[in-house]
Amino acid sequence: MNWKRKVGYFVFLIAMTFVFWPISCGMVGEKIGVIFVIHGGQDTNQPEYMWNAAVQMQSYDPNHPVYKIVLWNAENWGMVLDSEFALKFLRKYDFEYERIGGTDPYTSIEEQLLTDMKTELDTNSYGITFEVDWAGWMCGDRVKHYPYPRYIYHDPSGEGDDVTYCGEDEDDGPWSGCDPNRYDVDGPVERLLKKGVSQIIMIDTTVGGVRFSKTYEVVQMTKRALEKWNEENGRSIPLTWINDYTNLMERSYPTEPKGWTRSLGLPEIDQEVPLDGSPNPIAEDSDLATLQVEAIESAMSDTVPDVDTGVIILNHALHNNNEVFDPKIDDTLIINKNIKSQLMTNHPDMDPDNIIGAYMGIKEENPENGLVERTRKMRGEDLGHAWLYESDKELPGDEWGYLYWDALEYLKDRGVKHIVIGFPQIVTDSVLNLVEFPNQIAKEIGFKTWAKWGTWDYDNYPEAGHPFTDYWGNWVDTACGDEPCCFTMGGCGSEGDYPPSRQTDMTKARGDMDPSLAYDVSEYGHLGYDPALGTPNPNGPVQDQYKGTWAIYCPPNGNSGICQLLVKHVLNAALGEYNN
Repeated sequence: MNWKRKVGYFVFLIAMTFVFWPISCGMVGEKIGVIFVIHGGQDTNQPEYMWNAAVQMQSYDPNHPVYKIVLWNAENWGMVLDSEFALKFLRKYDFEYERIGGTDPYTSIEEQLLTDMKTELDTNSYGITFEVDWAGWMCGDRVKHYPYPRYIYHDPSGEGDDVTYCGEDEDDGPWSGCDPNRYDVDGPVERLLKKGVSQIIMIDTTVGGVRFSKTYEVVQMTKRALEKWNEENGRSIPLTWINDYTNLMERSYPTEPKGWTRSLGLPEIDQEVPLDGSPNPIAEDSDLATLQVEAIESAMSDTVPDVDTGVIILNHALHNNNEVFDPKIDDTLIINKNIKSQLMTNHPDMDPDNIIGAYMGIKEENPENGLVERTRKMRGEDLGHAWLYESDKELPGDEWGYLYWDALEYLKDRGVKHIVIGFPQIVTDSVLNLVEFPNQIAKEIGFKTWAKWGTWDYDNYPEAGHPFTDYWGNWVDTACGDEPCCFTMGGCGSEGDYPPSRQTDMTKARGDMDPSLAYDVSEYGHLGYDPALGTPNPNGPVQDQYKGTWAIYCPPNGNSGICQLLVKHVLNAALGEYNN
C-alpha cells in the first residue's frame, strides 16, 4: 500500500470512529432506563383505590387544601371520601364498572404494551440494554407505580403523620387486604436506578402523546426522586422527557408567586416562552395520526357514503390557569390537523366541513347570584378549558373549538347520516370511552341511533349489550324536595316536570350532585326536540331530532403501530437525537 493510500485509509478510520463513536464508546454495554408514563386508573371500583387516587392527585399541588390540611394529618384522612368529588366518582363508577363486567381493561392493555416495548427494545442493534418501567399519573390500585410513592408516605416537612390510612374511619373499613405501608416502597425511578441505569428516558401517552400538566407533574415528581438519588450517591444521572425534550414547560413555568400552582389563580409573573422551536416529536409524528385515522375509519358505516359522514375529534381539555405554561391544546391541534389531512387523502369524497373538533363544558356565571358554577346549559360538565398556550383564555379557532353538543347539532343540521366520534387523547380502552362518552353522545342524539343498537355488543357490555344508563348524571342526588326527581325527558306527569329543579341554595355555587344537572338518555336525544311542541316518541325521531347513526371509535388497543412508534422515539432519544 503506497503512502497516499495509507493516509487515505487512516483518514477513513478516523472519520468512521467519529461516525460510530456514540455506538462504540458511549452505548455498547450501556444500560438505559425507560419510564413509560400513562394516565392510569384502577381495575375495579373500590373505596380504597378511590382514596389512593384522590390523595395522589392532590399530592402534586402544595397549594391545594387536601395537600395542606389532609394529606399528612391522620385526623382528617376520613374527609377524603366524604368530598363531593369522591362521592361523584364512586357513584359514577358503580354504574360504569358494572356495565363493562366489573373490570376496566385499561391497565392490562397498557402493561402488555410495555411488555411489547421491552421485547422490541431488547432486539436493538446498538448494543444498548434497556430497563423499562411505567408510571401512572393516577393509579389507585398500583401504588408502586406512582412516580415517587415515598413522597406521599413521609411528610416532606418532617412534621406530619406517615400516610398509613386503610379506611379505619370509613363505614366499610378497615379495608380488607389494605397494606398500611403501601406508600413506603420504591417507585419506577428508584427501581431503575437500582438496576444501574446511566440515564433515564421518559415517554408518555398520558393523553395520547400531547404535552399536558398531568405528565409534567409525573416528570417533576420523578425528577425530585432522581435528584435525591443523585445527591445521596454523588451521581448526575440525566433525564429526558421525549415529548418535551426542550423542557418548554419548565422554561415557561411562572416564577411569582414562588411555588405557584393553578390553585392560586393566574400568576403574577409568567415566563412567556415562545412555542416555536420547542416541538413535541410524538404529537408531530404522522404515524400517530395514522393510527388514530385507522381507528376512526373502523367506526365508519358500511352503508353511509363518505359524503354523508361526519367526524367529531373529541378532546380532553386543559386545567384552568395552566395555559400559562401548558401547550396541550396546541399539541392537540397538530394531531387534529394531521388526522383531518389523512382522512381527506383517504376519503376525498368527504366534506372537509364535516370534520371538526370539540371539547366539554365550561363553568358559567349565573346572573341570578353572580357565582361561577355548573349549569344545565353546559351539561354540568367542567372539562372544556381548551385555552391555547400563553393566551388570554382563548379557545381554538376555525373548526376546532366546538363544545361537543354544539358540534353534534352542527353536523345534525348539515344533514349527515353517520357521525364518528374519535378521541385521539387515548390509545387504550377504558370506562371513559366505553361508557362515559357513549352516554354523553346519546343524551344529545339518542341511544337508538347508536350504530350497534339492535345487534348489541356483548364483548364490551356482557350483561346489557350496550353502555347506556337511564339518565346521565346518575351520581346526582335523587330527591327533589320531599319527592323523587323526574329524570324522564317527556316529564313524569303529576310526579314532576323534567328537568328536575335546582336543589342547591342560590347563595351557593351549584355542584356536581344537584339533580338539575342530570340528562335523560332518551331514544332520540335532546337536540332538535322541544317539549312544548309535543311528547317524544320512543319509536322514531320527532321534530328535528337526529335521524342518522353514530359510533364511538375503538382506540388502537394493542396495535403494533403504537409499540413501533414509542420504540422508534426511545431509540432516537438513546442515540442522542433529543439532546438539548
